[in-house]
Amino acid sequence: MAESDNPRPVPTVRKLLPDEIHQAVKPGATLLRLQTTRSREGALDGAWWPRSRDVDAELPALIRALTAHLGPITRVGLDSAAWTQIPTRLVVDDRVVHLDSFPVGDDTVLITRGGSDHFALLVVPPQADAEAAREAMARAVDAGSAAQATEILLAVLPESTAAEK
Repeated sequence: MAESDNPRPVPTVRKLLPDEIHQAVKPGATLLRLQTTRSREGALDGAWWPRSRDVDAELPALIRALTAHLGPITRVGLDSAAWTQIPTRLVVDDRVVHLDSFPVGDDTVLITRGGSDHFALLVVPPQADAEAAREAMARAVDAGSAAQATEILLAVLPESTAAEK
């Protein structure tokens, strides 16, 4: 039996994400799972891997990316323990986006479109290595997963990175 007759196992992340997405994931990336049905399954709607914990530097790009796919973003909820100096609002492309901060420590960012349509994104720590970030982001966009953000990060990040978040 030739070696080519035994298929090699494909890494889990490749099963969840197309190759072009897998290769494109780098700091500053956002992955979304957008569903056109009324029921949204899974605990998370996507993932974001910011380059730093600086709200002014990171959030405008995320808001622009989300606006392109979801429409105007009105509010963003952030974990105050994870970010530096959270203002109460940002102006992005001439639109005011209100920022809420809570000391929740849940590794997510909450996005509000319109008055009441909410999306939860896992936040991959900026210092995560590329492979761990890809795996975390893939798990976050898996529609069949009920895993919370903290569970995902603890499963894929080395202990030192998870402790630094």
